[in-house]
Amino acid sequence: GNSFSHSGPVFSLLPHFGRAMLLASFRKCATRPKSGPKASLDFLKMVSSEISEKGKRKGREKENDSPYKSTVILPRTDFGQRANSAKREPELQKFWSDHKIYENLADRNSGDVFVLHDGPPYANGDLHIGHALNKILKDFINRYQLMKGKRARYIPGWDCHGLPIELKVLQSLKSSERKGMSTLQLREKASEFAHAAMERQREGFKRYGVWAFWDEPYMSLQPSFEAAQIEVFGKMLAEGHIYRGRKPVNWSPSSRTALAEAELEYPPNHISKSVYASFEVKEFSDSLKYLEKSQKEVSVVIWTTTPWTLPANLAVAVNEKLEYCLVEHKKMFGDRQFIIALDLVPNISQKLGLSEGDNLEVLHTFSGAELSGSTYQHPLYDRISQVVIGGDYITTESGTGLVHTAPGHGQEDYQTGLKYGLPLLSPVDDAGCFTSEAGERFKGMSVLKEGNEEVLKAMSEAGALLLQEDYNHKYPYDWRTKKPTIFRATDQWFASVDEFRDQALKAIDEVQWIPSVGKNRITGMIQGRNDWCISRQRTWGVPIPVFYHKETGEALLNEESVAHIVSIVKEKGTNAWWELPVSELLPKSHREEAGNWNKGVDTMDVWFDSGSSWAGVVKCSEKLSFPADLYLEGSDQHRGWFQSSLLTSVACNSQAPFKTVLTHGFVLDEKGYKMSKSLGNTIDPKDVIEGGANQKLKPAWGADVLRLWVSTVDYSSDVFSRK
Repeated sequence: GNSFSHSGPVFSLLPHFGRAMLLASFRKCATRPKSGPKASLDFLKMVSSEISEKGKRKGREKENDSPYKSTVILPRTDFGQRANSAKREPELQKFWSDHKIYENLADRNSGDVFVLHDGPPYANGDLHIGHALNKILKDFINRYQLMKGKRARYIPGWDCHGLPIELKVLQSLKSSERKGMSTLQLREKASEFAHAAMERQREGFKRYGVWAFWDEPYMSLQPSFEAAQIEVFGKMLAEGHIYRGRKPVNWSPSSRTALAEAELEYPPNHISKSVYASFEVKEFSDSLKYLEKSQKEVSVVIWTTTPWTLPANLAVAVNEKLEYCLVEHKKMFGDRQFIIALDLVPNISQKLGLSEGDNLEVLHTFSGAELSGSTYQHPLYDRISQVVIGGDYITTESGTGLVHTAPGHGQEDYQTGLKYGLPLLSPVDDAGCFTSEAGERFKGMSVLKEGNEEVLKAMSEAGALLLQEDYNHKYPYDWRTKKPTIFRATDQWFASVDEFRDQALKAIDEVQWIPSVGKNRITGMIQGRNDWCISRQRTWGVPIPVFYHKETGEALLNEESVAHIVSIVKEKGTNAWWELPVSELLPKSHREEAGNWNKGVDTMDVWFDSGSSWAGVVKCSEKLSFPADLYLEGSDQHRGWFQSSLLTSVACNSQAPFKTVLTHGFVLDEKGYKMSKSLGNTIDPKDVIEGGANQKLKPAWGADVLRLWVSTVDYSSDVFSRK
């Protein structure tokens, strides 16, 4: 059978490979030289015989003067009639730990090494039922591989850097303490926080009955791991995959940092103010000069769900293959005429409130190619811009068929801007407020709040606001602060995927995906993903080891400089980047000119941290084997850890870091909602195991019952649970 499948023999290990039988037998197991399926079967027969004989001896010793003695035949055993899990399970687990049962099996088995590489949970907060599902599934597979005689060496890991921990530390301090805190002091407190969270989580996982090398965990803050991560960065740099550029990225005003796609979430029912706005045409293209004869005011009409980006408008994009038209409605607009996509005339007429049969009147039709080259006047600024050819992203599914283009605030806008040499205008600061570039009227206003409203007001005053309405759609939020993000052009470090995208897709084909739909999911993500923004404007993380020239701003980042930083980090950890002077951090070739250079202040994306774990754990250990046999995590990791691990490994090794990827679903409540603390619908695994404050309402079921539950659910899809 398939050892990773839901119906496979892995689930036959449950749940009472425990209690008295384990306690009696593992004394022999610890020194048992044999391994493999036959040895395991002989071993179980021996244990069963021993327990049976022990019960018989005790029965002979006990006197029973009952007159019914000769008529009632009952089994005699010292096996407890009650599970008493809260007391007995810790005793068994202590026995396992004291006698190193797992370690002996993992080292003494004669079969091949089996590596289930642990996706590192974040060292922040307490464990929940999803953690239990994940870790217990992993334990089933590792125990099954051990019983097959393999050396299943499971190294548990923790992801320890990043904004959530940094914010937790800052929130725990008084305002006066935060103001006077140095970078190194903050990093020290963040390290203490991560270690404390790891200790709590580790004890929880051990209580689940999970076997692992608990005394040898990997943590992304360990110097050896950090050095390996910087080596991965350096190799990608040497291959030409790392570059610095100014382009629009997902920016979180609430966190004041750039975010990767995996750090975004899209909550339902986000409402934006969508607007239909007009830009007056100043001059038509050569193909449409005949339209100037009417001498009427003609405007191109755009539609946007982000009115705050209108101050940054530098073009209107059209699809050269679409049909456009000149329309009017004298009762509503007088002599004003507008240009929209021909197919959208009925829809826009309806939105304007026109009755059926009273649509906008079509005067002329022409192609997008003919319309391109026309110019228009921005309604809020003394700025004339051009109608340009966009791409296939311009459709007639919604809007007007003409796309407001702000290269500093959108990926497709940016690509169109590159094509036409448009500047990257982005008049928004780190806090998400308008800068002076947007004009004194908007300066200092939040683009997501009063700034957005003020832009709408200004457009209305200019006579350019035709219609506004609420629009329910998917919108990116910061997964940590749960607040909306924006697209904003900033200087960042990127990993270019283009040069090894095909290689990554080939690697996906060579991996076994369980369930198979996972392959389709990650393939689509890799095919459509943009360059990876790997820099973060935070303190708690692995630094991007770059130096900037004080006068020119030129970046110093090469193989020599990276290799020197790696050697320092291996010995002292990444705190050395903030502790040591520039003269000690620079390579020998630049040391004498240390006074001309400043250290960079950006840190790496935490997905680059965990995505480098194949280098910091699997590939660098003599007791493990690369690539790993299995990665097992939740289905959301196709855009997270699976993807970041795949990209870094393909870029450095030309192969995937895993042979098989297995995903499980989320744990949902009985109503189908994802369990979360904010909804109050979570189940604490500790309550299942040890019971609640009121043992009658919440009895102690023990870890075996929790494991039994995991063994019975169909993990391949979302799992329903209830309190």
